[in-house]
Amino acid sequence: MAFDAARGFWRTVNSTYGITRLVSFGKEPTAVPLDLVSQLMLRCDAKGKLLPPKLLKPGDQVTLTKGPFANFVAEVEKIAPDRRVWVLMELMGGQTRVAVGADQLRSI
Repeated sequence: MAFDAARGFWRTVNSTYGITRLVSFGKEPTAVPLDLVSQLMLRCDAKGKLLPPKLLKPGDQVTLTKGPFANFVAEVEKIAPDRRVWVLMELMGGQTRVAVGADQLRSI
């Protein structure tokens, strides 16, 4: 069943046990981007419980999820204290070192 915010029944959802509140910007509920929902679902176990993010370490194989190198496979070289991750990527026959945010990587 689809949720219809225009009908005004969303206030009762906020009082449902287990729900803190609907996502909203202002007074009305707002749709969450499907990409965000998909990424959260990938981090859930078989019962739908959100798992903590896997901590990366040097040598891990990762896929870049955003930017011009999206879907490229890389190897974690180093992780800086500011959560910037240095990865090694195979580009045009050689290895290239690239710095990306940890939120742009998915372990494989």
